Formats: sequence, C-alpha cells, structure tokens
Amino acid sequence: MDACACCQCVGAVSSRPAQEDQAAELAKKLANPIASLISVPMQYNYDEYGGVNDGASVDRLNIQPVIPISISEDWNLITRTIVPLVDQQGFPSNAMNESGLGDVVASQFFSPKAPTASGWIWGAGPVELLPTASDEALGAEKWGLGPTAVALKQVGPWTIGGLANHIWSVGGDDDRADINATFVQPFVSYVTKTKTTFGVMTESTYDWEHEAWSVPVIANVAQMFKIGPQIMQLMVGARYWVESPRVGPKVGGCELQLTLLYPK
Repeated sequence: MDACACCQCVGAVSSRPAQEDQAAELAKKLANPIASLISVPMQYNYDEYGGVNDGASVDRLNIQPVIPISISEDWNLITRTIVPLVDQQGFPSNAMNESGLGDVVASQFFSPKAPTASGWIWGAGPVELLPTASDEALGAEKWGLGPTAVALKQVGPWTIGGLANHIWSVGGDDDRADINATFVQPFVSYVTKTKTTFGVMTESTYDWEHEAWSVPVIANVAQMFKIGPQIMQLMVGARYWVESPRVGPKVGGCELQLTLLYPK
C-alpha cells in the first residue's frame, strides 16, 4: 500500500467518529423543542372514543414546521406552527363527522443561543390560536392568544424539561364557547449510541371553562436515518388516556411521526 492510499484509509477511519458525533448531536437537537435546527415533523395520531361517543374515532395529521431565526448575536427566534388535518368519523351527531383543516396553533420562542451557567436551555414568547378550520365541527371558531415557555436540560444522552402555554379567546363567533385553557408538556428522553431515542411525556390540557382535564401519557421510540442527502427521523408511539372529558377519548391511541431535518 502506498503512502497516499494509507492516508486515505486513515482519513476514512478518522472521519467516522466525527460523523457519528454529528449524528448524535442531531438526535439530541431533535429532543430539544427550540433547537437551532430546521425540521418538519409530520405526526399522525389516532384515537378512539368511548362513553357517549362510543365507536367514534379521530385521525389527525399534524404538520409542525420548526424554523429558527437568528435575531442577534445572542438570541434566536424559534417559530413552531401546528397545522392539523383532521378526519372525524362514527360520532352520534352527523354534524361531527367531518374531514378537513383544523385550527392552527402558532408559537414563537425568544431563546438565548447559549445555555445558562447551570446548563438550562429556555425560551418564551407568545402563542396564537388561528380559526382556520374548514368546518365548524373541526375548530373553535375563536381567535386565541397567550404566553408560552419551554425549559430543558441536556446531560449526556438525557434530555429533561417541559413546555407550557395558556390560551384565552380574544375574538371570534360569540355563539361558540370561550377558550381558557392551559397546556402542559413535561418530557424526558434518552438517546442511545445507535441514535435511537426513547421518550416519555404527557400532553395535558386543563379547560378552565369546563373544569376538565385531558391527560394522555405517551411513550415513544424514534430512529434517525438517511435516504440519499435527506436526514430523517421515524418515531412510533403509544398513548394512554389517564383522564379525559366525558365526550373525549376513553381508550388508548397511537402516533406515527416522520421528521425531515435540515441542519445548517
């Protein structure tokens, strides 16, 4: 083997750990809701209903682009938008059996580029509810506004933190119920050496108008991979409803998410 070929061999071996480190860093960024990383998660959710809505089901595809914008030397603005496509079937009221676009929820987080001295990553800003539903059965027909915040810490392969927001209705159809709801999402995840992520979270909502909790507990596993130049992550999860309103989901549910990544 000549010297040039030997150098190429050494270069290939030495570049492998660097590529693995980059993949590990991407996997950790995906566990951070406000990472400086453009991503487009497409999350499919399925839930069955019980009680007065026994036999009904809802399929929901949430398209959730996350776009970081550098606004100064020290600060980022991260936009997170949830665009839901909904299919509701099997409800006793035929008016509820509709398909189409739901209400969009848009959040903007102002976040320091560097973690705090103790390693915490945080962001805060406004959240808006937009009455974009294509049918009255698929949305609240209300404009909403409120605060949102997220804080998390990453230590080795672990990420632990939480995201919360509160939305009040500030306009819209006077005949529809007002919105006064708190959303809380604590989460924990672990990234393995194979870039597999295991996570547990809740996506709990308290409706202050009706004094009712919706509390699903979600366990999921995700794997990062690459097809051609496109980096992606595939996640599968199971959902168990610890508590829900009388007309809400009463059985378990599932989710499947494909995320497209666009690292800088």
